[in-house]
Amino acid sequence: MQKLIKSLLFFVCLVPAGWLLWSFFTDNLGANPFEVLTRDSGEWTLRFILLTLLMTPLRSIFNWSWPLRVRRMLGLYAFFYASLHLLTYLWFDQFFDWNEIATDIAKRPFITAGITAWLLLLPLAVTSTNYMMKKLGKKWKKLHRLVYPIGILGIIHFFWLVKADLIEPIIYGLILFSLLVYRFIKRKRIKMPSFSTKHAIQ
Repeated sequence: MQKLIKSLLFFVCLVPAGWLLWSFFTDNLGANPFEVLTRDSGEWTLRFILLTLLMTPLRSIFNWSWPLRVRRMLGLYAFFYASLHLLTYLWFDQFFDWNEIATDIAKRPFITAGITAWLLLLPLAVTSTNYMMKKLGKKWKKLHRLVYPIGILGIIHFFWLVKADLIEPIIYGLILFSLLVYRFIKRKRIKMPSFSTKHAIQ
């Protein structure tokens, strides 16, 4: 049953990409399809990053086992949509002109933030296999904590990109902030020394 649910989730996560590609090739993305494709793929990247980060609180709060079983898959989908987002920029915006791309990265902060986030996502995707988990051991968890600064960079990238209509990046930012606060509180509780009633009385 759990394998079936995971398989269904795998295809559900592909739906946004399928819809975007279908709409693009059927000319249903409006007057500027390239802009819509780039924007929506970027937003789905942020959504999957936030969903990935949400899995640990769900596991801890509700004592569910399934969030940890789908967390890696959601993280890989975050990388997939981030790569699609990057590809639309390299292809439709810059036409793979690497000199222009290098100049753009150096001069436009929101591009710098976006490229940096993708570069940080890359090692997480590469080390997402069971083999790499075993090989890296405790280092694996430390490496995959990069997802938090990646999320922050993604929000910054979105803020600097939209400039005027900040409602969506603010919503994403508040969600990420809540997840970071939860993680901070949880780590503080773990580090706090526990005292027995006997010690407390003494």
